[in-house]
Amino acid sequence: MTQSSSSIDRHLQALRDVLEVLYRLRRECPWDRKQTWASLRPYTIEELYELVEALANEDRAAVREELGDVLMHIVFYARIAEEQGWFDLADVAHSLKEKLIRRHPHIFGDTSVKDADEVARNWEQIKTKEKKAGGVLAGVPAALPSIVKAFRLQEKAAGVGFDWPEMPPVIEKVEEELAELKTSIQQKDPSAIEEEVGDLLFSVINLARKLGVDPDGALERTNRKFIRRFEQIEAHARQAGRALDQMGLEEMDRIWEDSKKKP
Repeated sequence: MTQSSSSIDRHLQALRDVLEVLYRLRRECPWDRKQTWASLRPYTIEELYELVEALANEDRAAVREELGDVLMHIVFYARIAEEQGWFDLADVAHSLKEKLIRRHPHIFGDTSVKDADEVARNWEQIKTKEKKAGGVLAGVPAALPSIVKAFRLQEKAAGVGFDWPEMPPVIEKVEEELAELKTSIQQKDPSAIEEEVGDLLFSVINLARKLGVDPDGALERTNRKFIRRFEQIEAHARQAGRALDQMGLEEMDRIWEDSKKKP
């Protein structure tokens, strides 16, 4: 037996154990028995965010645990569907396998690609053909967080060639949107200001995409940095026995700058 097949057998046994536990819970536990797709949805969203947080923290133990929670939800949804006679976990796995084969013709077919970018473009083009109904952007969920949605819209458009091939015009677009925002501010037009802020954010997200940077992850790192530095200001205020609103901006800014020197 090869190391690869041995590993697969181990994984299959673990999944079999999970299925047996979940099926028993579904039969015997009052809470698990009454769950539906609709009732599980908010818990699934929560688990996904907990996984994302664990990934951001690079906490391996937490990632392992949260992946287990997400897997449990996948098995749970499939079990409910099986009980209703709609489909089962095997159908889910078969559909995934077929999709992966279809969308990797450079591995399972005779298509040639030169790099990962071309693989991504092929994936989007194949996906668009498969969907038939709707356009290139139809597959982007409406409920996605705005930053993630903007990134995915841009990726999909780029997948069919709607993209600047070079970096300079991407940067120029950011500068153009910033200039338009400044004009709107000078004109004191609230509606135009909101629109131009959106355009500026969209162009910055596009710049991040072109640079190979995850804008959501980059912003989250900045959020954490802001929290860490602002907590230094709060700590200073507590040590001095003062309220934050008793500190002037100059003093706060000095502490902020000092915090930037700390690792």
